[in-house]
Amino acid sequence: MMASTMLITLMIMNMPLLLSINPNYNMQNFPIHVKLSVKIAFMMSLFPLISFIMSEHEAVIFNWHWMTIQSMNIYMSFKLDYFSILFLPTALFVTWSILEFSMWYMSSDPNIHKFFKYLLIFLSTMLILVTANNLLQLFIGWEGVGIMSFLLIGWWHGRADANTAALQAMLYNRIGDIGFILMMTWFLLNYNSLDLQQIMLIKEASNIPLMGLLLAAMGKSAQFGLHPWLPSAMEGPTPVSALLHSSTMVVAGVFLMIRFHPMLSNNPNILTVTMCLGAMTTLFTAMCALTQNDIKKIIAFSTSSQLGLMMVTIGINQPYMAFLHICTHAFFKAMLFMCSGSIIHSMKDEQDIRKMGSIYKTMPLTSSALIIGNLALTGMPYLSGFYSKDLIIEAINTSYTNAWALTMTIIATSMTAVYSTRMIIMVLLKTPRHNTMVSTNENNIHMTNPIKRLMIGSIFAGFMFTYSINPLFIPPTTMPQYMKLMALIVTLIGLMVALDLSLMTQYLKMPHNSYSFKFSNLLGYFTSIMHRYPITTSLKYSQNTSSSLLDQLWYEHNLPIMLINFNKQMAKNLSKQTGLIKLYSLSFLISMFMLLLLLFII
Repeated sequence: MMASTMLITLMIMNMPLLLSINPNYNMQNFPIHVKLSVKIAFMMSLFPLISFIMSEHEAVIFNWHWMTIQSMNIYMSFKLDYFSILFLPTALFVTWSILEFSMWYMSSDPNIHKFFKYLLIFLSTMLILVTANNLLQLFIGWEGVGIMSFLLIGWWHGRADANTAALQAMLYNRIGDIGFILMMTWFLLNYNSLDLQQIMLIKEASNIPLMGLLLAAMGKSAQFGLHPWLPSAMEGPTPVSALLHSSTMVVAGVFLMIRFHPMLSNNPNILTVTMCLGAMTTLFTAMCALTQNDIKKIIAFSTSSQLGLMMVTIGINQPYMAFLHICTHAFFKAMLFMCSGSIIHSMKDEQDIRKMGSIYKTMPLTSSALIIGNLALTGMPYLSGFYSKDLIIEAINTSYTNAWALTMTIIATSMTAVYSTRMIIMVLLKTPRHNTMVSTNENNIHMTNPIKRLMIGSIFAGFMFTYSINPLFIPPTTMPQYMKLMALIVTLIGLMVALDLSLMTQYLKMPHNSYSFKFSNLLGYFTSIMHRYPITTSLKYSQNTSSSLLDQLWYEHNLPIMLINFNKQMAKNLSKQTGLIKLYSLSFLISMFMLLLLLFII
């Protein structure tokens, strides 16, 4: 039953794509059909979820012999386990809300049917990645989310920034794909298999495929070093940002690490590198989010920070906690992007939080959802983020693997409260700093209903996940009381610091920006160091080499100047003409004397 309902769910979800092949199909109704199919697919996905909760049985579906490569048979197979069964309804519920929101947000776009088709393919490729039972099928889903993110980020391709952001996302992900192909090639050459069941029997794998796995996760989940594409991806439409950051694309790298955790758990070196990488990511991106003024970029950097926290969780060998945080994070992150899209739409495409303020009076529903989403992000008790984030901080405090990385993670957790509170104060409170002709959009059900659904999910999803589905491995929960309260303490400290800074800076005029502000606002100078300085240095070196060294020195010295010097020297050696009259007269007299002497002799 579980396998059958899962296949029916995937078929129902992709039904609009099959219908659109018919040339007589009315594409004007395509967005409604896509939303309806995803809604029905979500309801169908609850049956395998309930079946798994009742029986806790997993399944693998082999339904089509794909190809044979020498002695290896490759099947199209689906793996229905704890991760895929729980992730499927989460992704479908969030995407259902995003699709309904898109019907309002993109209503004036002339190609809205194509936009919905791209969103549906984006979701389909992510579910292929999640349910894949072999590396080749997983690679198809992996590349699918990459190419669809490229198309959706560059949706408004008439803008140069959108084109640049789409290319940047594609190029950074190509670096990660090198690691994935390296890992897949290593397993194929050494074990002649791509099936996950056979690969997971390897208890102690070499560092080579695991480093390739980590590089792949770095590119897709925007970890430190390959992170700049994630804030740049905000050039796409807001529904794309909501889907990209909640349940597709960026969580694919973390999900890949979770899927291969049996091999990672036996390699402490890779776990340490993963934990340190995640700690650097979560702290650096939290610092960058502190001083950003674009509301979408603040939320984007918070996503990158949460992805770093998930990588830290995998690094301390707690993959089930990381997966729980993926599921709870999807609800409030999608809701935060929807709220920002509603505010931007009302502000006539204004995204600068310095030009907002006092929005809670004109948009009460959006303001309430934004506050709940930010509180869930900070891990306030009894919201969905609390059940996963608090558990992660507790596991970090009881871990003795790397105090440096764990300290950075706790500092980043307090910074989460700072930038979340700053966004609430700047956008919702204080005096209005925007145009008075602001139109509210909260009378449209296609905008309000998705936000309400995700608001309910942001409140109750963590409770439902925690108390209905038990993870297969949980950490020890015995700890001192101060460790138990550490997550709440650092969150409250961040909240108080943000409120204090807000009061201090209310009437304060800064003479100039400090170096710490510039470091945070300019993304730690990463873009200049990695993109501008190497290219500028290479350009100057090439220009000096081609112009100064070749044109002005080598060519000129060897050809014209050398010929001039050679001619001068030859002229001096072969000609006695110096231009002096007395020498010419002397030579004339000598010649006459020699001629007369010759005549007398003859």
